[in-house]
Amino acid sequence: MDFYEVIKTRRSVRSFKADAIPDDVLERVLNAARIAPSGSNRQPWRFIVIRDPAVRERLVPSCHGQRFIAAAPIVVAACGRYIDFDRGDWMGDSSMLVDVTIAIDHLVLAARAEGLGTCWIGSFNNDQIKELLDVPDGWEIVALTPLGYPDGSAFTETADRKPLSEIVCEDRWQ
Repeated sequence: MDFYEVIKTRRSVRSFKADAIPDDVLERVLNAARIAPSGSNRQPWRFIVIRDPAVRERLVPSCHGQRFIAAAPIVVAACGRYIDFDRGDWMGDSSMLVDVTIAIDHLVLAARAEGLGTCWIGSFNNDQIKELLDVPDGWEIVALTPLGYPDGSAFTETADRKPLSEIVCEDRWQ
């Protein structure tokens, strides 16, 4: 699939088929996250692939009742750890969030290229999910995404985006 088509047609999917994801497809999607760039190549991430239906179901209350999360055959929890490394200037500790976000975006786009749906989940209780998934101290949950084949036609281009003229300036803020 053409890269720009992947970007144009990636959508948040909230309805999934029960179909299993083949191991080779899952490996390609996870590998896309693995090879994502990170500041000073620190790669401060770890990904938990949650297949167990009981565990997926237990995520729902910690995700403020978003039931569709448990319906996908897999949920991926993207974890990040703060690294004591002075990147300098204002980015500081936020760099871990940026690095893990880049990696999860690679995963989301690779999933779309494979015909899989995702939905970036940012509304969750970090402490509850860390406890549920046995995430050790020093690591945080940055994002979750269900991963599965969409139930219905999910991949359409949206017109609900600002035009470039509203978001791009040249040479200085205008």
